[in-house]
Amino acid sequence: MTVENEKNSSDDETGDLKKPLMVDNGGPTHSMDEPTNAIDAFFATYFHSNPEFFKQAFKFALCFIGLQASYLTWGYMQELIMTTKFHETPRVPSGKFPSAAFCVFSNRFLAVIVAMIAVRIKHGAVFANNVAPLWSFTPCALSNTMSSWSQYASLKYVSFPVQTVFKSSKIIPVMVMGKVLKGTEYPLSQYMEALLITVGVAIFSILSKSTDKDTETELLGLVFLIMYISFDSFTSQWQSRVYTQYGKENVDPYQMMLGVNVSAICITTAGLIVTGDFPIVLEFLHHNPLALRYNIITAITSASGQLCIFYTIKEFGPIVFTIIMTTRQMFSICLSSVVFGHYISLNAALGAVLVFGVLFYQISNKYNSRKAGKSRKGGGGDGGGGD
Repeated sequence: MTVENEKNSSDDETGDLKKPLMVDNGGPTHSMDEPTNAIDAFFATYFHSNPEFFKQAFKFALCFIGLQASYLTWGYMQELIMTTKFHETPRVPSGKFPSAAFCVFSNRFLAVIVAMIAVRIKHGAVFANNVAPLWSFTPCALSNTMSSWSQYASLKYVSFPVQTVFKSSKIIPVMVMGKVLKGTEYPLSQYMEALLITVGVAIFSILSKSTDKDTETELLGLVFLIMYISFDSFTSQWQSRVYTQYGKENVDPYQMMLGVNVSAICITTAGLIVTGDFPIVLEFLHHNPLALRYNIITAITSASGQLCIFYTIKEFGPIVFTIIMTTRQMFSICLSSVVFGHYISLNAALGAVLVFGVLFYQISNKYNSRKAGKSRKGGGGDGGGGD
């Protein structure tokens, strides 16, 4: 799972993840997921008035900083790789990085290593204790690989701000995939929200095209973006299907990360061999060590971002995670506009405001519905935790 998967986890991780902000899980924990007793003692000593609250606040700060740092850096490096004119090579006279597939490969390569370590620590073995077979992850690994490739490829034709806002319209294909794969029914209000997001994305994408040098929103770029959100929507729905088929108690997020990335690394390796991109990229990296450094940083931040996603959802639930990632999208647009000089007109900005306004409205609705559900079930025993 990648930045690209930030969205996948938020809707699939339910059950014990549905907790308000700053409220402890209770129950047994594992060393990978819970601070040591020394940390507990530290908060008990120096924050004796309310150690549990400050410990949760510290966890939230780590999650917020970790997600923002990982994915802001990841997005910045992504755009840098695909838009920088490096030194020309005999096979790449344009000087542009020659293979979006290799960028996906490098991300998956490190993700597999991180996932293997995480699964080994948590379950005592890498594959022996996995209930879901590796082949069950292959369909979403293929779609995840294609969505990542499309995301990189689109940056050759559209700006990062346009790409970021366009991603928000994935609610439409998510609903379509949910209907096709699982027979999910959606209320009319969700279709209206999807329509408003689509209108906002269209306004931002069209009006961001201010100059030929800036955001050339070419047809091919829009095709790549449509491919991205379509494949990505299939990924999240198939992951949900795996959780349902094999049971969430038998497939944890680290096993999901391992299964998806093992299949994805096989797919990307085969693709690079078949297309003959490997020797071209190796030659390019030999002449441009800076490009290699960019790819390494992107891979590291992608892997660290995935771990932050899993930990955030486990500790604070999908609503808090979604809020953090929605603010991250806004920060990414601002960062890209400043660093890469993308012009955003006032009218285009209004389109972005419409999109993010609807997103925050959705978050508010989810929070209120879950809060109402808790009140009906428990009669309000935990009242003050989650403001």
